[in-house]
Amino acid sequence: MAKGRVSEVSERVGEQVNKTAELLGDYLKEQRLQARLSLRQLAEQAGVSNPYLSQIERGLRKPSAEVLQQIAKAMRISAESLYVRAGIVHPADGVGGPVELAVLGDTRLPERQKQSLLDVYASFLALNGATGETTDPSPAASTTTEKE
Repeated sequence: MAKGRVSEVSERVGEQVNKTAELLGDYLKEQRLQARLSLRQLAEQAGVSNPYLSQIERGLRKPSAEVLQQIAKAMRISAESLYVRAGIVHPADGVGGPVELAVLGDTRLPERQKQSLLDVYASFLALNGATGETTDPSPAASTTTEKE
């Protein structure tokens, strides 16, 4: 029975990721059109391929933080706003939570590993939110010793 619940939550998380990718794509297209840039011009300025940028705008691909940063720079908009729209960072904590910011700021990790870590972290948060569970306190925090 628990297996079915996990499958249901995983499906919801997948739907949310797809919805986030579509909303991000819509936003990027809107910003590109307002900047009066063609898809080809933006792709060239951002250093990504034209087909890849098209897929991002249509919500078929979820770009990495690095690609979002390149697109933001080319369109002269805030990379952080794109991170929020992509679900990489969460606005409740300002720019992003400590975990997201630590991962994004770690120069020892390549971009692909950063994105993977952030995706896993986001899925855990979504899973816990959907099931109503909270993280277990650490054993050290729950252990008390009485001194007399």
